Formats: sequence, structure tokens, C-alpha cells
Amino acid sequence: MLDTKPLLLNTDFPAIFRKSIQTLQVNLGYLCNLSCTHCHVNAGPKRTELMDKQTIDDILSYMDKNHIKSLDLTGGAPEMNPHFRYLVKEARQRGIYVIDRCNLTILLEPGYEDLAEFLAQHKVSITASLPCYSEQNVNEQRGKGVFQESVDALQKLNALGYGTDQALELNLVYNPNGTFLPPNQCQLEQEYKRKLKAEYDIEFNQLLTITNMPISRFGGMLLSKGLYEDYMQLLKDNFSHANLDNVMCKTLLSIDWQGYVYDCDFNQMLEMPLEYKEQYKNQSQSKDALIVSDKKRWHISELLEVELQNANIVIGEHCYGCTAGQGSSCGGALD
Repeated sequence: MLDTKPLLLNTDFPAIFRKSIQTLQVNLGYLCNLSCTHCHVNAGPKRTELMDKQTIDDILSYMDKNHIKSLDLTGGAPEMNPHFRYLVKEARQRGIYVIDRCNLTILLEPGYEDLAEFLAQHKVSITASLPCYSEQNVNEQRGKGVFQESVDALQKLNALGYGTDQALELNLVYNPNGTFLPPNQCQLEQEYKRKLKAEYDIEFNQLLTITNMPISRFGGMLLSKGLYEDYMQLLKDNFSHANLDNVMCKTLLSIDWQGYVYDCDFNQMLEMPLEYKEQYKNQSQSKDALIVSDKKRWHISELLEVELQNANIVIGEHCYGCTAGQGSSCGGALD
């Protein structure tokens, strides 16, 4: 697969700095029952990378020490990690708001028949990928038969109260099926709700529109078809300075399946780790002499006592994807 990373490192994107951390977004591994064309983590059924329990315990320790409010679980299919339920239970016992980024079809897989009930029991918010309300478009992006399976899963969730019970939040995610920006989120949400209710009696809370990032599978496709330059120009032409205040990386840390820390999920996939310059006293010199560590990446267990507010955020050309048009984040449009 062609790699866009060398093209993304040199950028004129404005410098941005971290606020207080509210959310940990944790990638529990790349194992997935699907292989979607827009997937920026290259997840699939043959991937073997999965977070171990020790790293999960390190994450729980970080949340305890830093008063994290939200835990955003992603993958792959995060539910396929054998410690998924342990982490959910521990987080919910702490009163932490938990989001499961669910591909829906996992709820129908053998061995996961009770997963929907588990999520409802622990009042886990579900953010589910449904890149279109059109069967043809969804199957093109995610595989043959995925749309109908998604419909079946949504109906199962509705039967449990998701999308109708205030305590059981069900949000859907739209990704463009091509080299264009998402349409207006509010307008598209109304269209989704009308179509899904009329044709499948499905209800949900919000639609989140997310711009395709020029990285991983999508980035490789852009390069192979000679569309990379045009797509980057589209993002830059639609840059909105107002979106800089609300980009998700300001209040979020992204953790990979091994426990290493990044400013966002996209930086994680590009192997652009969080930059933190550790200063410590050099015992062999005067007590006031300081040395700056040259560590290349940091594990979450090493940052338990570290204050990251006001630290610089690692940027690249792909950051224009979060600030183009109405803006884009894991929580949908920014404006």
C-alpha cells in the first residue's frame, strides 16, 4: 500500500496547544470482522494486535490519577479484545462515560450474541458506523451484506432502548464515499432519520459526519489514483480558522494497543507520537542542571504524574482534514 506519511510531515498548518485532558481514546487492537475501504487503521480479520490486560490496568490508573471524564473505545472492533468487558465494567464503576465505536455487525457475530445486552446493562454510549443509508453505498465501502446486517443490529439495539431511552445513546457515523467533504451534518441527520424510520423503523440520537483522512487505506487509494494533490487542495481551500478552537486533540489523548500515547488517532496511525520533553536533574553536575530526555515515544504508564496542559500538539498536513468546512472530529462536525 502506498504511504502518504512522507507527504504529510512538512506542513504550514497553524501551531495548536493542549487544554486539560477530558477524554482517553483507546485503540484496543486492529482485529476486526470487517475490512472497510475507508478504514484509516487497516483493521481486519487477520490482524493480531490486541491490547493486553496490564496495559488496560495502566490506563485505569491514568484515569484514576487524572480525573478523566470519557473513555472512547475503538479498534478494529474493540469488542473483539478479550479484556473489553473488564475495561468497560471498571470504567463505568468509576462513573466514567464510555463510548463504544461499534461497527454494528459485531453484534451478530457468533460468540457476541449477548454483547448488545451487556452494553445496555452498563449504559455504554454506542457510536456506530453507517456511512450511508443506501444499501449499495454501504456495501461498496464495507463489504457485501454489511448494510442488512447493520440494519438488523440497529433494530436489535432499538429493541433494548438504544436511541429512544435517554440513558442509552445511539449515534451513527457518516463517512464520504469518495474524495469530497461531508455535507451539512444537521441536514444529513434529518435525512438519515427520515429514511431509516420510514424504511426500517430505526431510531437514533445523532449523526456524526467525519471527513476522510488522507492516510492509511484512503491515503493509499488517493496516491494510486493520482488524487492526493487534488484532495489536499480541497481540504486547504476549505480551511476554517474558527475550527481550531474545537479540534478534538486539545482535550484528548490517543492510546495505541501497546499503550503508547499520541495526540490523536490519526497521528497514531502515522506513528507520530506525543512530544513531551522530560526535564530532570543531572545528579553528576550541579543540582540545578537540567537535561531534556530524548525519548521517542511515551507509554501511558510513564505519564501518570505528568501535566500535559499547554503542551504543543504534533501537526501535519492531515490536520487540514479536521478543520475543513464544518470541521471534523470523532464527535462529528465542529461548527
